Amino acid sequence: MNTMEIIMTRKSFRTFNGKKISEEDKNKLLSYTSTIDNPYNIPVDFVFLDGEEFDLSSPVIEGEDFYIAAKVPRVEHCEEAYGYSFEKMVLYAWSLGIGTTWIGGTLDREVFERAASTGDDEYMMIVTPVGYPSDNRTKVDVELRNTVKGDERLSKSQLFFEGDFSKPLDCDDDWIEAVRWAPSAANRQPWRIVKDQNMYHFFLEHSKGYSSNVGWDVQKIDIGIAICHFMCVMKGTLTVKEPSVDTDEYKEYIATVYCEDL
Repeated sequence: MNTMEIIMTRKSFRTFNGKKISEEDKNKLLSYTSTIDNPYNIPVDFVFLDGEEFDLSSPVIEGEDFYIAAKVPRVEHCEEAYGYSFEKMVLYAWSLGIGTTWIGGTLDREVFERAASTGDDEYMMIVTPVGYPSDNRTKVDVELRNTVKGDERLSKSQLFFEGDFSKPLDCDDDWIEAVRWAPSAANRQPWRIVKDQNMYHFFLEHSKGYSSNVGWDVQKIDIGIAICHFMCVMKGTLTVKEPSVDTDEYKEYIATVYCEDL
Protein backbone atom coordinates (compact mmCIF):
# COMPACT_ATOMS: atom_id res chain seq x y z
CA MET A 1 0.00 0.00 0.00
CA ASN A 2 1.13 3.54 -0.67
CA THR A 3 0.93 6.26 1.97
CA MET A 4 -2.55 7.47 1.07
CA GLU A 5 -3.92 3.92 1.03
CA ILE A 6 -2.46 3.29 4.48
CA ILE A 7 -3.95 6.53 5.84
CA MET A 8 -7.38 5.99 4.29
CA THR A 9 -7.77 2.30 5.19
CA ARG A 10 -6.39 2.34 8.73
CA LYS A 11 -9.02 2.11 11.48
CA SER A 12 -8.83 1.75 15.24
CA PHE A 13 -9.17 -1.80 16.55
CA ARG A 14 -9.96 -2.78 20.13
CA THR A 15 -10.63 -6.43 19.27
CA PHE A 16 -7.77 -8.72 18.29
CA ASN A 17 -7.70 -12.39 17.29
CA GLY A 18 -5.42 -13.50 20.13
CA LYS A 19 -2.61 -14.60 17.82
CA LYS A 20 0.81 -13.51 18.99
CA ILE A 21 2.65 -11.01 16.82
CA SER A 22 5.25 -12.85 14.76
CA GLU A 23 8.89 -12.28 15.64
CA GLU A 24 9.40 -10.93 12.12
CA ASP A 25 6.70 -8.29 12.54
CA LYS A 26 7.83 -7.43 16.06
CA ASN A 27 11.40 -6.94 14.87
CA LYS A 28 10.18 -4.75 12.02
CA LEU A 29 8.28 -2.57 14.50
CA LEU A 30 11.27 -2.39 16.83
CA SER A 31 13.56 -1.41 13.99
CA TYR A 32 11.15 1.19 12.59
CA THR A 33 10.38 2.89 15.90
CA SER A 34 14.10 3.41 16.47
CA THR A 35 14.23 5.57 13.31
CA ILE A 36 11.13 7.75 13.86
CA ASP A 37 11.73 11.47 14.16
CA ASN A 38 9.47 14.51 14.05
CA PRO A 39 9.76 18.10 12.77
CA TYR A 40 10.06 19.44 16.32
CA ASN A 41 13.25 17.41 16.86
CA ILE A 42 11.94 16.30 20.24
CA PRO A 43 12.89 12.69 21.03
CA VAL A 44 10.00 10.27 21.49
CA ASP A 45 11.10 7.00 23.08
CA PHE A 46 9.01 3.93 22.22
CA VAL A 47 8.69 1.13 24.76
CA PHE A 48 7.42 -2.37 23.96
CA LEU A 49 5.52 -3.86 26.91
CA ASP A 50 4.52 -7.49 27.36
CA GLY A 51 1.02 -7.46 28.80
CA GLU A 52 1.42 -10.69 30.73
CA GLU A 53 4.81 -9.78 32.19
CA PHE A 54 3.63 -6.41 33.51
CA ASP A 55 -0.02 -7.39 34.12
CA LEU A 56 -1.26 -4.76 31.68
CA SER A 57 -4.81 -4.53 30.39
CA SER A 58 -7.59 -2.18 29.41
CA PRO A 59 -11.30 -2.83 29.99
CA VAL A 60 -12.12 -1.96 26.37
CA ILE A 61 -9.49 -4.20 24.74
CA GLU A 62 -9.70 -7.92 24.00
CA GLY A 63 -7.21 -10.40 22.50
CA GLU A 64 -4.18 -8.10 22.47
CA ASP A 65 -0.64 -9.51 22.38
CA PHE A 66 1.34 -6.63 23.83
CA TYR A 67 1.37 -2.85 24.15
CA ILE A 68 3.50 -0.04 22.80
CA ALA A 69 3.93 3.06 24.94
CA ALA A 70 6.04 6.14 24.32
CA LYS A 71 7.77 8.68 26.52
CA VAL A 72 8.68 12.27 25.77
CA PRO A 73 10.53 15.01 27.68
CA ARG A 74 8.32 17.59 29.40
CA VAL A 75 9.16 20.44 27.04
CA GLU A 76 7.25 22.93 24.91
CA HIS A 77 5.53 21.29 21.91
CA CYS A 78 6.03 17.81 23.38
CA GLU A 79 2.38 16.94 22.70
CA GLU A 80 2.62 17.77 18.99
CA ALA A 81 5.90 15.87 18.65
CA TYR A 82 4.37 12.91 20.49
CA GLY A 83 1.29 12.80 18.27
CA TYR A 84 3.37 13.07 15.11
CA SER A 85 5.81 10.31 16.07
CA PHE A 86 3.20 7.96 17.55
CA GLU A 87 1.07 8.22 14.41
CA LYS A 88 4.10 7.35 12.26
CA MET A 89 4.36 4.12 14.25
CA VAL A 90 0.61 3.47 14.00
CA LEU A 91 0.63 3.87 10.21
CA TYR A 92 3.66 1.61 9.82
CA ALA A 93 2.00 -1.04 12.00
CA TRP A 94 -1.07 -0.92 9.76
CA SER A 95 1.12 -1.42 6.68
CA LEU A 96 2.13 -4.74 8.29
CA GLY A 97 -1.49 -5.69 8.95
CA ILE A 98 -1.18 -4.91 12.65
CA GLY A 99 -4.05 -3.19 14.45
CA THR A 100 -3.79 -0.44 17.07
CA THR A 101 -5.91 2.06 18.94
CA TRP A 102 -4.91 5.19 20.84
CA ILE A 103 -5.58 4.80 24.58
CA GLY A 104 -5.17 7.73 26.93
CA GLY A 105 -8.00 7.29 29.40
CA THR A 106 -9.21 3.70 29.76
CA LEU A 107 -6.07 2.38 31.45
CA ASP A 108 -4.40 2.27 34.83
CA ARG A 109 -1.95 5.06 34.07
CA GLU A 110 0.30 4.47 37.07
CA VAL A 111 0.77 0.80 36.15
CA PHE A 112 1.67 1.62 32.55
CA GLU A 113 3.98 4.47 33.55
CA ARG A 114 5.80 2.18 35.95
CA ALA A 115 6.10 -0.57 33.33
CA ALA A 116 7.54 1.96 30.86
CA SER A 117 9.99 3.29 33.48
CA THR A 118 8.69 6.82 32.96
CA GLY A 119 10.95 9.44 34.52
CA ASP A 120 9.85 12.45 36.55
CA ASP A 121 10.89 14.69 33.65
CA GLU A 122 8.90 12.68 31.09
CA TYR A 123 5.30 12.19 30.02
CA MET A 124 3.88 8.85 28.94
CA MET A 125 0.75 10.19 27.28
CA ILE A 126 -0.61 7.34 25.19
CA VAL A 127 -0.37 3.58 24.80
CA THR A 128 -1.71 1.26 22.15
CA PRO A 129 -2.46 -2.43 22.22
CA VAL A 130 -0.81 -4.24 19.32
CA GLY A 131 -2.23 -7.29 17.61
CA TYR A 132 -3.79 -8.78 14.53
CA PRO A 133 -7.37 -7.50 14.14
CA SER A 134 -10.24 -9.89 14.74
CA ASP A 135 -12.86 -10.37 12.04
CA ASN A 136 -15.52 -9.85 14.70
CA ARG A 137 -15.44 -6.76 16.90
CA THR A 138 -16.69 -7.05 20.47
CA LYS A 139 -19.90 -5.28 21.47
CA VAL A 140 -17.84 -2.75 23.46
CA ASP A 141 -15.64 -2.07 20.44
CA VAL A 142 -18.65 -1.50 18.18
CA GLU A 143 -20.43 0.70 20.75
CA LEU A 144 -17.36 2.88 21.35
CA ARG A 145 -16.83 3.35 17.63
CA ASN A 146 -20.48 4.24 17.12
CA THR A 147 -20.49 6.64 20.09
CA VAL A 148 -17.71 8.78 18.62
CA LYS A 149 -19.03 8.31 15.05
CA GLY A 150 -15.68 6.83 14.05
CA ASP A 151 -16.70 6.43 10.40
CA GLU A 152 -17.64 10.10 10.03
CA ARG A 153 -15.64 13.31 9.70
CA LEU A 154 -16.35 17.04 9.61
CA SER A 155 -16.76 18.59 6.17
CA LYS A 156 -13.88 20.27 4.36
CA SER A 157 -15.53 23.67 4.77
CA GLN A 158 -15.37 23.30 8.56
CA LEU A 159 -11.67 22.44 8.65
CA PHE A 160 -9.80 24.16 5.82
CA PHE A 161 -9.64 27.84 4.90
CA GLU A 162 -7.86 30.20 2.53
CA GLY A 163 -6.28 33.44 3.73
CA ASP A 164 -8.33 33.63 6.91
CA PHE A 165 -11.20 31.87 8.63
CA SER A 166 -13.87 33.64 6.57
CA LYS A 167 -13.23 31.74 3.34
CA PRO A 168 -13.41 27.93 3.07
CA LEU A 169 -10.62 26.45 0.98
CA ASP A 170 -11.68 25.16 -2.45
CA CYS A 171 -9.28 22.25 -2.89
CA ASP A 172 -9.48 18.52 -3.56
CA ASP A 173 -5.81 17.59 -3.16
CA ASP A 174 -4.89 14.36 -1.39
CA TRP A 175 -3.68 16.14 1.73
CA ILE A 176 -7.21 17.35 2.43
CA GLU A 177 -8.54 13.82 2.88
CA ALA A 178 -5.34 12.68 4.59
CA VAL A 179 -5.86 15.30 7.30
CA ARG A 180 -9.65 14.90 7.47
CA TRP A 181 -9.32 11.21 8.27
CA ALA A 182 -6.65 11.59 10.92
CA PRO A 183 -7.70 10.02 14.24
CA SER A 184 -8.37 12.24 17.25
CA ALA A 185 -9.54 11.92 20.84
CA ALA A 186 -13.30 11.30 20.83
CA ASN A 187 -13.17 12.07 17.08
CA ARG A 188 -13.35 15.81 17.84
CA GLN A 189 -11.05 16.76 14.90
CA PRO A 190 -9.79 19.98 16.53
CA TRP A 191 -7.42 21.01 13.73
CA ARG A 192 -8.13 23.99 11.52
CA ILE A 193 -5.81 24.88 8.63
CA VAL A 194 -5.49 28.25 6.90
CA LYS A 195 -3.67 28.13 3.56
CA ASP A 196 -1.75 31.25 2.55
CA GLN A 197 0.02 30.61 -0.75
CA ASN A 198 2.74 28.03 0.09
CA MET A 199 2.15 28.25 3.83
CA TYR A 200 -0.27 26.08 5.77
CA HIS A 201 -1.06 27.44 9.22
CA PHE A 202 -2.28 24.87 11.75
CA PHE A 203 -4.61 26.03 14.50
CA LEU A 204 -6.18 24.15 17.39
CA GLU A 205 -9.86 24.89 17.96
CA HIS A 206 -10.28 23.97 21.60
CA SER A 207 -13.40 21.92 22.27
CA LYS A 208 -15.70 23.70 24.70
CA GLY A 209 -15.66 22.11 28.12
CA TYR A 210 -12.73 19.89 27.17
CA SER A 211 -9.92 20.05 29.71
CA SER A 212 -7.11 17.90 31.05
CA ASN A 213 -5.72 17.45 34.54
CA VAL A 214 -2.69 15.36 33.57
CA GLY A 215 -0.31 18.19 32.72
CA TRP A 216 -0.56 17.96 28.95
CA ASP A 217 -3.16 18.77 26.29
CA VAL A 218 -4.55 15.75 24.45
CA GLN A 219 -5.89 17.98 21.67
CA LYS A 220 -2.34 19.12 20.90
CA ILE A 221 -1.52 15.44 20.38
CA ASP A 222 -4.37 15.43 17.86
CA ILE A 223 -2.78 18.36 16.04
CA GLY A 224 0.50 16.45 15.90
CA ILE A 225 -1.35 13.56 14.25
CA ALA A 226 -2.88 15.91 11.67
CA ILE A 227 0.52 17.45 10.93
CA CYS A 228 1.92 13.94 10.48
CA HIS A 229 -0.74 13.07 7.90
CA PHE A 230 -0.19 16.37 6.11
CA MET A 231 3.58 15.97 5.94
CA CYS A 232 3.30 12.35 4.83
CA VAL A 233 1.57 13.64 1.70
CA MET A 234 2.94 17.18 1.33
CA LYS A 235 6.65 17.46 1.96
CA GLY A 236 7.47 20.67 3.75
CA THR A 237 9.30 22.46 6.53
CA LEU A 238 7.65 23.15 9.88
CA THR A 239 8.11 26.43 11.71
CA VAL A 240 6.41 28.07 14.68
CA LYS A 241 5.86 31.73 13.86
CA GLU A 242 2.36 33.04 14.38
CA PRO A 243 0.82 34.60 11.25
CA SER A 244 -1.43 37.63 11.02
CA VAL A 245 -4.69 35.69 11.01
CA ASP A 246 -7.65 36.88 13.06
CA THR A 247 -8.94 34.20 15.44
CA ASP A 248 -11.56 33.83 18.13
CA GLU A 249 -11.02 32.87 21.77
CA TYR A 250 -11.19 29.14 21.05
CA LYS A 251 -8.49 28.99 18.38
CA GLU A 252 -4.79 28.66 19.21
CA TYR A 253 -2.00 28.87 16.65
CA ILE A 254 0.19 25.75 16.66
CA ALA A 255 2.55 25.66 13.66
CA THR A 256 3.09 26.46 10.00
CA VAL A 257 4.25 24.07 7.30
CA TYR A 258 5.93 25.70 4.32
CA CYS A 259 5.71 23.67 1.11
CA GLU A 260 8.15 24.77 -1.57
CA ASP A 261 6.63 22.79 -4.45
CA LEU A 262 2.88 22.90 -5.04
